[in-house]
Amino acid sequence: MPDWKDEVRKAIAGLNLELAREEAIAEELAEHLEAKFEQLVREGASESEAFRSAMEELSEEKLRGELGAMFKRAREPLAAGSKGRGGLWSGLGRDVRLAWRQMVASPGFALVALLSLALGVGANTAIFALIDAVVMRSLPVPEPQQLAEVQLVHGGRIGSTVARQRDFSVTIWDYLKRQQQGFSGLAAWSTERFELGHGGEARQADGLWVSGSFFDVLQLQPAVGRLLSPGDDVKSCGIQGAVISYGFWQSEFGGSPRAVGSTVSVDRHPFVIVGVTPRAFTGLEAGWKFDVAAPLCSEPAVHGEGGWSGSQTTWWLAAIGRLKPGWSLDRATAQLNSAAPGIFAATLPSSYDAISTKDYLRFGFRVRPAATGDSPLRQAYEAPLWVLLAFSGLVLLIACANIANLILAKSSARQHEMALRMALGATRARIARQLLVESLLLATAGTAAGAVLAHLLGRALVASIGTQQDQIYLSLMPDWRMLAFTAGTAVLTCLVFGVAPALQALHAEPGAVVKTAGRGFSAGRQRLMVRRGFIVGQVALSLVLVVAALMFVRTFRNLVNVNVGFEQDRVLVAEFDGSALRIPESRRMDFRRELLDHVRAIPGVASAAETAIVPLSGNAWNEFLDIPEKGVKRKLVDFTEASAGYFATLEVPILAGRDFSEDDTLNSPPVAIVNRAFAQALMGRADATGRTFGVHQDDGKPVKIYRIVGMVGDTKYRDVREAADPIVYVAESQHASPDLDMTVLIRSDLDMASLIATLKSFAARISPEIVLNFSLMRTSIRERLGRERLMAALSGFYGAVAALLATVGLYGIMSYSVARRTGEIGIRIAVGATRSRILAMVLREASTMLCAGLGLGAAMVAAGGRAVQSMLFGLKATDPVTLALGMGGMAAVALLASAIPAGRAAGIDPMQTLRQE
Repeated sequence: MPDWKDEVRKAIAGLNLELAREEAIAEELAEHLEAKFEQLVREGASESEAFRSAMEELSEEKLRGELGAMFKRAREPLAAGSKGRGGLWSGLGRDVRLAWRQMVASPGFALVALLSLALGVGANTAIFALIDAVVMRSLPVPEPQQLAEVQLVHGGRIGSTVARQRDFSVTIWDYLKRQQQGFSGLAAWSTERFELGHGGEARQADGLWVSGSFFDVLQLQPAVGRLLSPGDDVKSCGIQGAVISYGFWQSEFGGSPRAVGSTVSVDRHPFVIVGVTPRAFTGLEAGWKFDVAAPLCSEPAVHGEGGWSGSQTTWWLAAIGRLKPGWSLDRATAQLNSAAPGIFAATLPSSYDAISTKDYLRFGFRVRPAATGDSPLRQAYEAPLWVLLAFSGLVLLIACANIANLILAKSSARQHEMALRMALGATRARIARQLLVESLLLATAGTAAGAVLAHLLGRALVASIGTQQDQIYLSLMPDWRMLAFTAGTAVLTCLVFGVAPALQALHAEPGAVVKTAGRGFSAGRQRLMVRRGFIVGQVALSLVLVVAALMFVRTFRNLVNVNVGFEQDRVLVAEFDGSALRIPESRRMDFRRELLDHVRAIPGVASAAETAIVPLSGNAWNEFLDIPEKGVKRKLVDFTEASAGYFATLEVPILAGRDFSEDDTLNSPPVAIVNRAFAQALMGRADATGRTFGVHQDDGKPVKIYRIVGMVGDTKYRDVREAADPIVYVAESQHASPDLDMTVLIRSDLDMASLIATLKSFAARISPEIVLNFSLMRTSIRERLGRERLMAALSGFYGAVAALLATVGLYGIMSYSVARRTGEIGIRIAVGATRSRILAMVLREASTMLCAGLGLGAAMVAAGGRAVQSMLFGLKATDPVTLALGMGGMAAVALLASAIPAGRAAGIDPMQTLRQE
């Protein structure tokens, strides 16, 4: 193909045009000639004929005529011939090529724009990918929309929870599956951490307890072998076969078919592997995977005397089913509730008193959609993730406003080129389309870079949600929602920062532009007002993000520094599981006491104590108690069990009375220690020692009377956000049926790694079958603040980026304004204006935009504060200190950025400026 630019340059060489004007004409005419050549070839002309015909447009008599008219006439045949041959799309390829040349010609502009877009698009896509994986993604099973979950509706219940699932006991499940009519299949399931090893440090796997119908309901097919069926789940089945996940099969067995038929140890019980689940199926909970699935009927054989299946008040099962054709959620709910009175009458625990019985018989059911499975992760993170998506969207808007300002400034520099094109016959729509194509190319490149960044950010986000003790597994593989979101983001960004320059091109007057040629910048007041509007919007949105960042950072700091009532540092939580030792119950208390004494005797251990509930671990135990002398009846209060030395280990002050002692035995009267909140709220006095209270027992025995022998300071129990509620501590040494699982709190100034090594050696000497698990109390408590840590980190990052973008934008508009008014400023200085007045004039202009943006931003903060109030701790969304800090910080950086162009304006040499004018 000929080099049309060279041909045009040769043809117009004799016109003696200015170099810049000659280049612009050569660019436009070359584009036109290339289009005419390609059109003639498409219509059947040979390349030589097409070349001659196109070259006729460069005849000398046409070139010596008025160039605009010539070019307009030259385009008419092409325009007429293009009707019906693409219309709007005609010449799109040329627009793309020209847009690419513009990007290459301005690498600095392209790099800044691409980085801004990559950051904005990447952050949005990463957050949306997490929302998609946690909230929206359907289970990888056939017809997931048919799945529904049965939940228990209750106003309060007595008993214990031992898993993330807490709807049903086995007793209720047995009646539920027989009484239901709306499901073609109904299955029960629960989660537990299985111990795979036979001693030493814990080696755990994520386990599932499933009813025999579980895999049938989900309509899954095995990858290898077979899956569990109803025949595998019969009462008193003992140790049966188990199914493993595809991931576990790969990691533990290398994907060998021989895995089927081999065994896997589940809490020291050998289960024969009968099959492997499909690769895509990792369980029903978003964020958690499973490794081993065992039949529900095997749970009593694994847990032995402490089994969950034998308890009517252990709530540990969830139920999922596939609705029959024609059955809706409401109809299934109504059917189950019609059967509810009979189900709950038949399953009433024998230990319940009259009040508990009345409450229990009012329980009901509800049926909810389960296409996306169920997960506590969704409940904890759904709202924060949507808030973060809104924040990242604001960052993208700010980035787009910055790019729009850059493009407007760039288009100002190109206004002579645009005017010349229109003078030569190009339509306004054609120029606007060219600018939109440039924006689209920029948005596409930025989106592609953002997609790569999103993958890296997504992995980092998943890692930040999980903890070392409880890792999160989420697939961020793109699906149609992610692809649609990314594509929509690309189109939206293109429109946001591409429309304003295109509209400016539509309203440009070529005659006015040509008249100002050679006189510097000449953007009209309207264009400057648009750019100032962008800056005001940027400052407002940036203030919203900066204030939000300060709120979440202060929330996280408040939670980390909140007084929990005990010392968290230098405390190791050591779990000893000696259930494999098979020690008779009569000797277990002696074993526990001896083990604790040995731990206390380790050099460097300051103190050690047992506990049933580690504070702030999320675990809980509560009981109904009575205090007849105070008129307290059936008050639900938090309990824990502790040994002597517990309060010294956690440095909880004993305010009155005494600690537990070795004299508190099973044969002595039951004793308890309460916290100050208990004494004040339930006893109405500052010192509760010597008083008694009664506890309702689940086994139908009479109320157990405890004497309060001590009072301690208030501590947090479940969560750092909670108030200091009443807590009762009972003596571990008075436990009637001790087991061989011990949780020991150890305070030591030793290096924790060396202490753990010493404890491992110590346990191995006692028995190599003891299973150990360790965690640091401070670390565990911090890890439970994962949601707050994520919000603080990401909102802080977004706030910093937003402030930086707004500052850069303000610096750009002020630099542009100073350059545009160079002549005016020079004249002002020449006629007597002092440099301080010039400085004040420029800063006043910046301050006007800054104040407008801060005012608008403050109004937006006040309006949107309610959306995040529930996520804050220790402050309100309208906290004036946080707002003042945000506004002051934004004002300081923005004015500092404006001072640079203001100083440049004050230093203008008036004589040089007047000579240029």
